[in-house]
Amino acid sequence: MLHSARLDSSPHQLYIIEVPRGKPQIQEVTSIARGHAPAAAGPAADKVRSHRSPGASEWTCATQKLKDEIAEVFAQIDCFESGEDSRMAQKEKELCIGRKKFNMDPVKGIQYLTEHKLLPPCAQDIAQFLYKGEGLNKTAIGTYLGERDPLNLQVLQAFVDCHEFTNLNLVQALRQFLWSFRLPGEAQKIDRMMEAFAARYCLCNPGIFQSADTCYVLSFSIIMLNTSLHNPNVRDRPPFERFVSMNRGINDGADLPEEQLRNLFDSIKSEPFSIPEDDGSDLTYTFFNPDREGWLLKLGGRVKTWKRRWFILTDNCLYYFEFTTDKEPRGIIPLENLSVQKVDDPKKPFCLELYNPSCRGQKIKACKTDGDGRVVEGKHESYRISAASAKERDQWIEAIRASITRVPFYDLVSARRKKIASKQ
Repeated sequence: MLHSARLDSSPHQLYIIEVPRGKPQIQEVTSIARGHAPAAAGPAADKVRSHRSPGASEWTCATQKLKDEIAEVFAQIDCFESGEDSRMAQKEKELCIGRKKFNMDPVKGIQYLTEHKLLPPCAQDIAQFLYKGEGLNKTAIGTYLGERDPLNLQVLQAFVDCHEFTNLNLVQALRQFLWSFRLPGEAQKIDRMMEAFAARYCLCNPGIFQSADTCYVLSFSIIMLNTSLHNPNVRDRPPFERFVSMNRGINDGADLPEEQLRNLFDSIKSEPFSIPEDDGSDLTYTFFNPDREGWLLKLGGRVKTWKRRWFILTDNCLYYFEFTTDKEPRGIIPLENLSVQKVDDPKKPFCLELYNPSCRGQKIKACKTDGDGRVVEGKHESYRISAASAKERDQWIEAIRASITRVPFYDLVSARRKKIASKQ
């Protein structure tokens, strides 16, 4: 077997050493390689003599052959690197497509990524992908984690396990957890997510609470406290004493230490939760799975004419478009603090009205785009809308009311308190 080559300064000293088998022969070859004269009768010496270059022309040919072989190797390396770059570019392109698909439809996005072998189809790998969240819409992450399919439930557990809560107080842990995705609006989904969070927190911090149910109830109390302290529409700011009263007996019938509650209260009071807000310029996902959508007639605010608009109800807002194919809405009506009712109109049947019951006569906070495409403040004191039938009007009223009153936290906490009480 060809083992090594030694090129001396003399053109007549090219040795190509073929390694023989056997210890004496190895020693002989070693001696030759170190520059010692080979033994006269040794088999290795015979092989060296047989490969000695007799002239400069053969040395030149051997050198050129070696250069050609090296050049060919480098050419193959360049070709391999070029192909590798191309494969990497294609992979990155497919990843980008997969992320966009996920942001539009989380289930189909994960399916695309696994089918293209960009993501292993196991819960741990999917959870890591969502936890890193690169290029992913956090509302879409919350939607995927909230699904009840067996794989989604496994991913939720693995996703929660990605978080390290050891030695964090409950507010710190909630800040980390609630920043990694956006909670969906459905009570059952919130319940599963917060239950998994509470179990993980107690596992990372044994002995803080008597049970995961205690952690669950206190977590919701903190979330509601955050809203009460920092929502500009809430005038009654709860004092610390009320927060203590809210949480009496939740530790399997016992009270939590007041000092512990004080630390949590002060932390939220000094710094509200940072809730992830997805890019407002990308409304694709917002309108993908609305609560309700359809054609309605809307009465103008300044010019009292009826115009046909495509309405979408989602995320506690009512959006309206000129055409179903429009990517940007003509107007946005936040439903917070509003009410809806049936009304009679002399010109249009089957009408409903959006209004602010506490600020009659004042303009509703809303926005629209004018003829030049600029976003301007709405001019409505109320919004009057006409449906195609009484049934359709009633369905819209029901959907809008459900969106306005969707505050599931209180019901979830109440149910968990009953569970704690039943243990006593």
